[in-house]
Amino acid sequence: MKILAFAGSNSKNSINKQLLDYTLGKIENAEIDLVDINDFEMPIYSIDRQLENGFPELAEDFYKKIKDADGLVISLAEHNGNFSVALKNILDWVSRIEMPYLKDKKILLLSTSPGAYGGGNVMEVAVKYFEMFASGEIVANSTFPSFHDNFQNNKIVNEELKNTILEKITTFQNAFSQVEA
Repeated sequence: MKILAFAGSNSKNSINKQLLDYTLGKIENAEIDLVDINDFEMPIYSIDRQLENGFPELAEDFYKKIKDADGLVISLAEHNGNFSVALKNILDWVSRIEMPYLKDKKILLLSTSPGAYGGGNVMEVAVKYFEMFASGEIVANSTFPSFHDNFQNNKIVNEELKNTILEKITTFQNAFSQVEA
């Protein structure tokens, strides 16, 4: 099982990266390619840029990472109720290379925020986007509220939330064993 993992934040101190690191540490029997979206910073997508210059090499590189993976683990930052512009730009470029670019990919989708809704707005947007437009299969998703209260010293301190995340990880892993059977 090859997993591509990234946080949808370009912050160096991203709480979504922290939640992602925790989650990846609980996934077993997988080859994990953890990427930082800061390494894929490109010009803002426009059809004019695409027609004049083609696709940036970084867009092709990110697309290849998706194609090489069996599944994705993504932890989304919420910016004004939506994806961060950094992630949205990468997805815009990749979607122009091939749509649907997540066909046959299983996804574990997470979001967190300092607030009580845990990135719920971006989760609603993401579920629709990744399933409808990109044709990915979201096998599990979870929001993680009040990050600073519930995650300390690289651990989930709220038992209910910890059990929820572990359950989502198990569901994600089991989705691959069903394919192999």
